[in-house]
Amino acid sequence: MAQADHRSFSFATAMLIAGALLPRPAQAQPVPAKPYLDCTLILDAASGKTLHREGTCDKRFSPASTFKVPLAAIGYDAGILEDQHKPLWEYRPRFNAVARDRKPVDPTIWEADSVIWYSREIAARLGPKSFAAHVSKLGYGNGNVSGDPGKNNGLTHSWISSSLTISPEEQAGFLRRLLSGSLPVSGKAHEMTRAILPSFGAGDWTVKGKTGRIWLRNAAGEIDRTRPVGWFVGWADDKDRRVVFARLRIGAERTEGIPGRKLRDAFLKELPVLLKAK
Repeated sequence: MAQADHRSFSFATAMLIAGALLPRPAQAQPVPAKPYLDCTLILDAASGKTLHREGTCDKRFSPASTFKVPLAAIGYDAGILEDQHKPLWEYRPRFNAVARDRKPVDPTIWEADSVIWYSREIAARLGPKSFAAHVSKLGYGNGNVSGDPGKNNGLTHSWISSSLTISPEEQAGFLRRLLSGSLPVSGKAHEMTRAILPSFGAGDWTVKGKTGRIWLRNAAGEIDRTRPVGWFVGWADDKDRRVVFARLRIGAERTEGIPGRKLRDAFLKELPVLLKAK
């Protein structure tokens, strides 16, 4: 009887070991939720001809850090900004910035590292009336820099999930005017704004652009972390062509990482393919 029990135990053990060694079926990977809203818009910079359009590109959303593009033009036109590296402003504790932004910042660093306290300093030096007048003059989106209702924070928050909104179509139109020198600002303001934007490679294309990231607000006016917004706007040059682009994606779930940078990296890979047959 003991021998039979031993054989049964040995057989069961062998089966368990064999089962463990068998290849297991691959586990299904979670499928990312479809975007809440998506837009890819690419135009010929000179003519405005649409080269690629996909998704919803006519709805306005907060520009987030892409607002640093028009704000640079305003800052140079007003004489607050001087060139690519002046003014160099020192960090102050009152700025209450995240650790990575607690450093001296000039216009080029401001755009490359997306330093919000530098934006707020430019707006503060303009003052409420001049700031609003400059944004209105540029015809940028809805032009509303009043900020959150009742909070008097237009100089610090109007472009961050707040009152100022712009569509991808309008972003592309603004960039065309920046490149053609037809914004209502000085020639130097056009030149310097174009110069300080970060550069990237995309196959044979040289890209200059700005990312942005925020979240939508829910019906109660609270930030909704399940609706991350990523922007990437700018222009691209190859040997004989120049295009402007606006890329926008609003997610339908919480995501890891920074939406604007993830969108930028994906778009830089997509751009040569999208324009290959255009």
